[in-house]
Amino acid sequence: MDLRKLCSIAAVLVLLAAFPCAAFAVDPPTCPTSATDAPQIIDAVKTMFAAASKDDLALFHSVTTSDFYAFDGGKRFVGDELMSLIKQAHEAGTVLVWSVNDPEVHADCGTAWITYVNKGSVQNAQGLTKMIWLESLIFEKKNEKWRAHFLHSTRIPQP
Repeated sequence: MDLRKLCSIAAVLVLLAAFPCAAFAVDPPTCPTSATDAPQIIDAVKTMFAAASKDDLALFHSVTTSDFYAFDGGKRFVGDELMSLIKQAHEAGTVLVWSVNDPEVHADCGTAWITYVNKGSVQNAQGLTKMIWLESLIFEKKNEKWRAHFLHSTRIPQP
């Protein structure tokens, strides 16, 4: 074998020994996100609020997964339990208001999450109480539509 070829083989072996991962690295599959993903996710949260405001289960189901659940008020709510609680509050005369403020959306492939500040109020027989919650939702994209899978809500105590 000629010396030049032997040196080339040796150089390749040295590089493989020094950078074993680089020699066999494969780029992970990429899932491009669309410029419309973030607005769709924000709109889905607003649709959840609209559905809850008018006790509209069909509208709620249009933006949630079939196995949706939530952590709210120190409890776990599965499926429609959160909507049932809100409906009971409405039937007792309580008016609930929610809003999405300062949303941050992160999306990749078929999963996304949003964090935002929910500034709203609760009005009942005791009067009007302004409220603020820190909230986050996990979304899944199925059939080109973002659906909420999990909600977490933490109330910020008022001074």
